[in-house]
Amino acid sequence: MSKPKILIVEDESIVAKDIQNSLKKMGYIVPVVVSSGEKALNEIEESRPDLILMDIMLKGDMTGIDVANVIKEKFSIPVVFLTAYADDNTLNKAKISEPYGYIIKPFKEKELQTTIEMAIYKHERDSMVKRERDLYHSIIENKESKDSIFVRADYRLNKVNFADIFFVEALKDYVVINTSDNIYTTHTTMKEMIRILPPKDFVRVHRSFIVRMDKIFSIKYPDLVIEGKMKVVPIGGLYRKELYGRLNLI
Repeated sequence: MSKPKILIVEDESIVAKDIQNSLKKMGYIVPVVVSSGEKALNEIEESRPDLILMDIMLKGDMTGIDVANVIKEKFSIPVVFLTAYADDNTLNKAKISEPYGYIIKPFKEKELQTTIEMAIYKHERDSMVKRERDLYHSIIENKESKDSIFVRADYRLNKVNFADIFFVEALKDYVVINTSDNIYTTHTTMKEMIRILPPKDFVRVHRSFIVRMDKIFSIKYPDLVIEGKMKVVPIGGLYRKELYGRLNLI
């Protein structure tokens, strides 16, 4: 895996060069150093760095905090502030832009590396949580359509029609949605799936399985078989009565 690309925004050229050299020794990619907020925003548009090291007190019309606020609104890139100022007023202003780190000059190389690695890790986790939240919002919004949900897979939201779902299986903290030609794994619970799936079409037959009623091929307790895939699914004793009550028996 390649090292992250880092943009340095620092108006003191000697300090900027020292930081660039240190980062390169650590193996990071540092293609360019810029000295103003305006140049920083232009460079972000072009190169999309993985992390930005930003001096708070930049010369020019924009401070580092101003730039960080724009980044927060327009880009999903973590910012770590570099500053020689540690007074409460500066800290309180900096906090509003929600930086991923704050390093007081002068600092040691190890401190810089640790802060960068923690910032990148936390940003990745935050991004994952946001994707999951967006997924749930999409699921809730599309529930109104009564015919589909959107499931995230490979960083995309994929439309899945209820009619195409054969069964849903619990797998620790995830559920696996099985359709005729795809398998989608998403971070949610069986309780949430029961809430989302239309109850007239789906039934829970086991603590780990939800099946679509019209996909059931045969039943011989304590198992049932899903048509097409011929998947054998167990029937839990607590769910047997509900399942049989939903069947058209003759």
